[in-house]
Amino acid sequence: MHCSKCRKKALKVAAVAYGVTSVALHGPEKDKLMILGDGVDAACLTEALRKKLCHASIEIVEEVKDTPKQVDPPKPPSPQIIICQPQPFEYYRVVPDPTPAPCTIM
Repeated sequence: MHCSKCRKKALKVAAVAYGVTSVALHGPEKDKLMILGDGVDAACLTEALRKKLCHASIEIVEEVKDTPKQVDPPKPPSPQIIICQPQPFEYYRVVPDPTPAPCTIM
């Protein structure tokens, strides 16, 4: 990021991304973003930054280990049943009247 305007844009995009809890400028020239969060999709975030800034790349993705706490094991996701039923087709046929009535105007 070469200017303060680009830094502001990058910070705004990263701050509103799903799962992001913290965004900070990092590096000797403050040209890199350090993003912390839970469940952050790095690929989607990089794509969003590329749309705004034209260039973005992922340098490091790592999981931060916290102190172990008593946590219940995650429950498996419940299965989703999706039923797709085809819509019935309705066929119409135009049948000409074999004996048209004479037209009368009142």
